[in-house]
Amino acid sequence: MTAAEAPAADSAEVLSVTDFSAGYKDERIIREVDVAFHASTLTALIGSNGAGKSTLLKSIFGLTRIFGGELRLNGTATKPDARVLVSRGLNYVPQVANVFPTLTVLENLEIGTYVRKGGSVELVVEVFPVLAKLMKRPAHKLSGGERNMLAVGRSLMSNPMMLLLDEPTGGLAPGLAEEFWHYLTDLAGRGIGIAVVEQNVDMAIRFAHDVYVLADGRIALHGTGAELSRLDNLDDLFLGRPTTAETALNRMKG
Repeated sequence: MTAAEAPAADSAEVLSVTDFSAGYKDERIIREVDVAFHASTLTALIGSNGAGKSTLLKSIFGLTRIFGGELRLNGTATKPDARVLVSRGLNYVPQVANVFPTLTVLENLEIGTYVRKGGSVELVVEVFPVLAKLMKRPAHKLSGGERNMLAVGRSLMSNPMMLLLDEPTGGLAPGLAEEFWHYLTDLAGRGIGIAVVEQNVDMAIRFAHDVYVLADGRIALHGTGAELSRLDNLDDLFLGRPTTAETALNRMKG
C-alpha cells in the first residue's frame, strides 16, 4: 500500500489549537503548538518518546494544565473541558484504562451515550463486526485488539465529529495494527475527523492523510502522508537535529 493521499481540500476544519502550551504542574511539555484537524481526515501525530504527542491530545481534552493558547471547535473558541467537548462532538480515547473491565461489551457501549447521544450499537458493529458476537462478554476477557475496538466503539456511541486516539494500536501485532488502521480509514470515510498518536512511523505515513511530527514539545514538521513518505531522512527528526525539519520542508516544496 502506498502512502495515503490527502482528502478533498474543502474538508471542513473541526478542531484547532493555536499557540498552545500545556503540561503538568509547572512543567511545559507542549510549547506554542499550532495544529488543525479536519473532517473525513486521518491525522497522525508521530515523534520520539517524550516528544509530547500524548500530552497534546490530553491537553486538548482538558486533562493537563493549560499555560496558554486557543482551542477552537467548529470555529468557536472553547475551553479544554472534557464534558463540554464531548457534548459538542469531540471524544478522546486513552491508550490504557480505556474500557470498564467488569462491564460487558454492551454495557460499555451504553456508557458512551451518557453525555451525548446519537450513535448506535448497529453502527459500532458495522465498523467493528467482531464485536457483534461479544456483546455479553466482560471487557476484561477481550483481547487487546478487541478492547481497543470497544474503546473506539464506545466513543462512537456519542455520535462524534472528531476522535482523539492515543496509540490505539499500541501492543498489537503488526498485522492487527494494520487491520486497525483500516478500521480508522473506514471511520474517516464516514466523515469523522480522527487524530491518532502512533509510534509506528511507517504505518502512520502509509495510512494517514495528514501527519504532524513533534519534537521536544513543538511541531517539527507537517505534511501529508504522501509527502513525508518521499523523505529519506525523516528518522533524523527523532534524534533532535534542529536543521532537519528545515531541510525536509525545502525538499517537500521542491
